[in-house]
Amino acid sequence: MWYNKQMRLFTIFCSKMKKLNLKYPAITERKWIFPLAIASPLFLFIFFITTLISPNATTPPSSASIFVESKLQFLPISKLSSPPRFAYLVSGSAGDGAMLKRTLQALYHPNNQYVVHLDADSSPQERLHLHKFVVNNPIFRKFNNVRMITKANLVTYRGPTMVANTLHAAAILLKQGGQWDWFINLSASDYPLVTQDDLIHAFSDLPRDLNFIDHTSDIGWKEFQRAKPIIIDPGLYMNKKSDVFWITQRRSVPTAFKLFTGSAWMALSRPFIDFCIWGWDNLPRTVLMYYANFISTPEGYFHTVVCNAQEFRNTTVNSDLHFISWDNPPKQHPHYLTLGDMQKMVDSNAPFARKFHQDDPVLDKIDNELLFRGQGMFVPGGWCTGSLENGTDPCSVVGNATVLRPTAGAKRVKTLTGSLLSNDSFRPRQCI
Repeated sequence: MWYNKQMRLFTIFCSKMKKLNLKYPAITERKWIFPLAIASPLFLFIFFITTLISPNATTPPSSASIFVESKLQFLPISKLSSPPRFAYLVSGSAGDGAMLKRTLQALYHPNNQYVVHLDADSSPQERLHLHKFVVNNPIFRKFNNVRMITKANLVTYRGPTMVANTLHAAAILLKQGGQWDWFINLSASDYPLVTQDDLIHAFSDLPRDLNFIDHTSDIGWKEFQRAKPIIIDPGLYMNKKSDVFWITQRRSVPTAFKLFTGSAWMALSRPFIDFCIWGWDNLPRTVLMYYANFISTPEGYFHTVVCNAQEFRNTTVNSDLHFISWDNPPKQHPHYLTLGDMQKMVDSNAPFARKFHQDDPVLDKIDNELLFRGQGMFVPGGWCTGSLENGTDPCSVVGNATVLRPTAGAKRVKTLTGSLLSNDSFRPRQCI
């Protein structure tokens, strides 16, 4: 077929020459014309290819096909001009189903992504009830941005299973969650102190590679009581929750990386979550293997990874973005917050607080005064265009999801982040 095409081109060329009264060699008399006609396009093709692979060409270097990193397809970080998006993990255990639903509604925004998880210690009926709430909610179905881990994991706070569950949710969000900028892990006993419009507005001007994680290398007594003991978490291999048990042998502190500790609650950047899941230099996997036998793994794993990774250690902001009331010195768990803590929560400028008892009156006060949320409703934002008449949820009618209507909460969060990123707080408190 290619030969016939060349013959047609040559015949047209001869016809043009004849009309111009020019002499041209007959096909039967000048047989060398055919090779020339065929070879000319081939020569042009070779010249074109040579140009493409010349030293000045813009093709990627050959090493791009050698290393596995070039095979990984990452979504680009959002441009600073676009509003940020958050990816949440909200998790709970037996009896937390109702509180988890309330927290999810208080956190919801159409442009965010959500994974909810009730661990295997909860009853099948409780997990089924939560699953029906997720799949049958018309707003969740419309935006398809809430997912439930239906094959529940067994989670114990003192062992590595909580970190394993967090990494599981992060992997789901990377694979199915589309574009987002920060991953935030919360429990059912956490609650927001600002609207999502407030948080999105306050974070709009921040670099998207910042990692908000409370951390320190001054582990003090934790070296003897957490780093040197060796524990086994039954949640890794049993289907019933039980406490960790101890091995008689002890181990030395690692020398290949430096240990850090801090809060188990954090807001991590997408690039860092990519690194933790893919682990292209093996640090996340090495550290995870070490923390598999560590007491209170959630208070050390991500902190140790981020501060030992050269490309991320300068992205840390030393805060967990929470108001938490601790004993002094702190015990294993913080105080439960009540109405008496309301003003301290507001004054902290934190976007989140913990821990709360289910249906504590302080949650209603937060709904009324900070979130402007009716009972059983979503927190209103720029995306809600419905009417408040007759007690209807204004978010039952959806408008433009990119419209923001920040409240005073946005100013509080900006005050907090401005303080955290000041010259006195930002660099001096990174990975020390």
